[in-house]
Amino acid sequence: MSTEASSSKDSKVSKAIDGGPVRSADDIEKLLSREATAFQREIEVERILKAFKLNPYEVLDVTEDATPEDIKKKYRQLSLFIHPDKTPHPRAPDAFDLLKKAESDLSDKTKREELDAIITQARAVVLKSLNLPTTIPTSDPRLKNLTPSFRQQLLAKAKEFLIDEEVRRRKAIKMNLANEGLEARKKEDEVNAKKRKAEEDARWEENREQRVDSWRSFASSSKTKKKKQKVAILG
Repeated sequence: MSTEASSSKDSKVSKAIDGGPVRSADDIEKLLSREATAFQREIEVERILKAFKLNPYEVLDVTEDATPEDIKKKYRQLSLFIHPDKTPHPRAPDAFDLLKKAESDLSDKTKREELDAIITQARAVVLKSLNLPTTIPTSDPRLKNLTPSFRQQLLAKAKEFLIDEEVRRRKAIKMNLANEGLEARKKEDEVNAKKRKAEEDARWEENREQRVDSWRSFASSSKTKKKKQKVAILG
């Protein structure tokens, strides 16, 4: 095949890639890179949406020993990477909000301490199930090559504990609301009882003159009858 024929064929191939004008190898590489990045954004959005929502470590895809600086850095990276303005995924805004909440929860000292306590408890349970000391570090060789991996087992057990804790929390809230409702009804009944008493007292006062007049009329009538009876007896 001649050089001219080969060149002509390469030109046709380049045109056939996108049906448009001839693109250089660099242009094609950039196009493929953009498409790959867009695909990765879609994948990351899906990962965040599928992550266990009660575990912000899982949402942000960081380990429990991450420093506050690590967490903020990872949040900035992911929030920029899957930002709704850059990602066509219809649920990108939801994923973005989940990232924001996860970062906020891990930045709250009290919330993070409570979360870490639950995860520490889960870690101890997993290690005991493996007949290993609860004090060994995650880097211990005995935790390597496990199936499922130690990380997977830890996340699964932490998920169980976090769900149990969330159920208890919701029950407590429900009970508090019920107690508050009962207390509110009790106070309302007391207010209504006082209101009825006040209305009864007001009506009693309003009828005072009428009762006095009735008594005077009755007393006067009784005296008149007695006088008539005396006259009749004397007559």
